[in-house]
Amino acid sequence: MLALRLTRAARLAVQLRRLLVAVASAGTGFLLLCALGHALTHPEAPGASALRLAWCIAPLAATVYLAVAVARTDPGTRPRPGLSAIGLGPGRLMAVSATTTALSAALGSVAALLVFLQLRGDLTGAPADGAVTEALALGQRLPAPAVVTLLTLVPAAASAAVALNLRPRAPRPAASAGSRRYGRFGAYGWGAARETFGTYGRYGARLAPASSASASASASASASASASASASASAQLADGRAAGAAPVGGGGTLLTQASDTPPPATADGTPATPDAVPDPTAAPRPHTTTLPWGIAVLTAGLAVETYAGDTATPSTTPSAAVLAGWALTALGLALAGPGLTHLCGRLLQAVRPGALRLLAGRVLMEESHRIGRPLGVVCSVASAAYAAAALYDADGPDFGPLSTLGALVVAGCAVATLLTAAVEAKHDRTDTTDALLRLGAPPATLRAAAAVRAGALLALFGPLTLIVAQLASLPLAR
Repeated sequence: MLALRLTRAARLAVQLRRLLVAVASAGTGFLLLCALGHALTHPEAPGASALRLAWCIAPLAATVYLAVAVARTDPGTRPRPGLSAIGLGPGRLMAVSATTTALSAALGSVAALLVFLQLRGDLTGAPADGAVTEALALGQRLPAPAVVTLLTLVPAAASAAVALNLRPRAPRPAASAGSRRYGRFGAYGWGAARETFGTYGRYGARLAPASSASASASASASASASASASASASAQLADGRAAGAAPVGGGGTLLTQASDTPPPATADGTPATPDAVPDPTAAPRPHTTTLPWGIAVLTAGLAVETYAGDTATPSTTPSAAVLAGWALTALGLALAGPGLTHLCGRLLQAVRPGALRLLAGRVLMEESHRIGRPLGVVCSVASAAYAAAALYDADGPDFGPLSTLGALVVAGCAVATLLTAAVEAKHDRTDTTDALLRLGAPPATLRAAAAVRAGALLALFGPLTLIVAQLASLPLAR
């Protein structure tokens, strides 16, 4: 009930995005029902029917990807302060978002069933004629379990993907910059700074408090015990300096050796130890770590497509090997998209950048994790469209209405996902844009920065799309 109320109270833009999910679900459900109809019409060719069903994975994945992007931008299911007090915590909001996605996809599946029955003539008594009639199983009874299974596949997959992506995650404990992290033997963690051999035992190298237990104990002791502890500490300090042992501070605190040069003090006045200083080169790079994996998967996909082109004949439809090659290519470009976008932002700031290039490059670097993967998916779809145009030429098989519907569903979902990610990124940097406007930045500069970002992405991903499309179409066009 709460999901229905949030659906009705949403804004027009949110309703349009949910309508796009319903339309994509309807197209995918219709393709699944057509695969079932082809299997009923041609029981002697189970391999061809299984291949048609396997090719429905592409629009199914595109629909699920669009549903996840739409759920992420839904403002009604975002956590807000005070909602946990009324039982709407992150887990409950995740369930509401998954339910809303399932309702939108189920609406599309019902529409697909109605259109399929209308074309079969079960509703009006006049079946349709044309090239799609062989996939309608005219004059045959549809198995109800198979129809229900195929129609619930899209809502179940979409809601499960939304629940997986929006699940509440526990925050990772941040490492304390001022805490002591020992290295080498007798320690419980690795130090941030590398040490050479023999540094630990070198005389006069560690001047950091090793423990605060003795200080708290001396603070709670009596006045006479404090005086005797100070006297014993002075004696230990004198003996230690004479014998070459580690010095002892006030209150009996042991001072261990840190370095030959005393480290600078931190903001709170405590001396910073070498192990506590963060290494800037060890910072994680989440935007570029998947770039090598993406290149490797892309190369594997092109190799599979080359093998499939060598074994295929011009008179047959694309085989499962072609589907696997295109899937690997799309996965590789999606993995490499954030890294390429981050690299594009860095290149914009190279060679003495001005304010415009610096602003455009910084925004691209910050948004690389958000728009990089949709850009990679759009690039893979464009390259697959070029390869399909080379495959379905005058000497190849006909590009039928079902193939056209599948291509439209995949391309539409990819473009809609990219636009949705762009809108989400724009909303997330609203505070930054307002701050720039308050500082006196003209709106024309912000629009020019957006144009520079779009041009840089087009200059990088455009040739990449052409290169991948040419490499993918060469083995298929032979």
